[in-house]
Amino acid sequence: MTETLNRTDRDIARAAAMLAEGKLVAFGTETVYGLGADAQNNKAVAAIFEAKGRPHFNPLICHYANEEDVFGHVEDSPMARRLTDTFWPGPLTLVLKRRITCPVALLAGAGLETLAVRVPSHPVAQRLILALGRPIAAPSANRSGGVSPTSAAHVLAGLEGRIAAVIDSGPCRVGLESTVLDLTGPQPFLLRPGGVNLEALEASIGPVQRGITPGKAEQSRTLRSPGMLVSHYAPSLPLRMNATHVAADEALLAFGPPLPGAKLVFQLSEAANLNEAAARLFEGLHWLDAQAAARGLRQIAAMAVPEYGLGLAIADRLSRAAAPRG
Repeated sequence: MTETLNRTDRDIARAAAMLAEGKLVAFGTETVYGLGADAQNNKAVAAIFEAKGRPHFNPLICHYANEEDVFGHVEDSPMARRLTDTFWPGPLTLVLKRRITCPVALLAGAGLETLAVRVPSHPVAQRLILALGRPIAAPSANRSGGVSPTSAAHVLAGLEGRIAAVIDSGPCRVGLESTVLDLTGPQPFLLRPGGVNLEALEASIGPVQRGITPGKAEQSRTLRSPGMLVSHYAPSLPLRMNATHVAADEALLAFGPPLPGAKLVFQLSEAANLNEAAARLFEGLHWLDAQAAARGLRQIAAMAVPEYGLGLAIADRLSRAAAPRG
């Protein structure tokens, strides 16, 4: 039985005590709900992979209270500091080289010499990390490959009985996972678009390289970042992208004025606002998945979203959701 906790000081302390005992606790961040474990406890980190059914070659993000704690565990640089000064706390993850003295479980970084790190801005996440006094390893709190959770109810739907507790942390402001930027090479490399858009990154540090495909990353079995699997963020129903019409057996994920003829519609943003659409994307996929199946619909048609700003991250998530499944 998974316990539901609230945002009180008493419940935050209880959740931190569970983490210290090696248990798993889900909690809200500004991006999505994370499935947390004490990042320095090997057995607890391993339990994340078991609870999610997650491949062990897929690294986790470690969440810290502040950037000074981060740079005690990974190597910094002027570029890293410029990014952290600008975007932390917030939805940006940096992949950096571990220090020799880094106490984080090697499994959290999939055995690599690098670690994915960030400082979340959500007050519940901040309070929980401070209460534990150590970094928290936390991928999205869902079964591996499924739609990411943006509410405690979403977490329970997928992980009830597999984890000790979930803190009902309220809504996720961004609603998409963090942007992941690899700083371990000669040039910064975008591994996953997310809550900080590419234009903002390049305004801060100059050109950012792109181009690694999920297929190549998955085949290598040495992923440097979470969120690089080909089929990911997927509802149970098949999803069709860039829809210009709606078939009789399809539900519609709309962006802007909806296509005619749909029997079931979830509107990401009537005004075609990318921030609103990002915040509602996973909620919409969860809702359509449940409602469409109940009405005998067999597929979800998703309208096109422009690929700039947060639209790049939305399109990335939809392309993974639409990918063939193994």
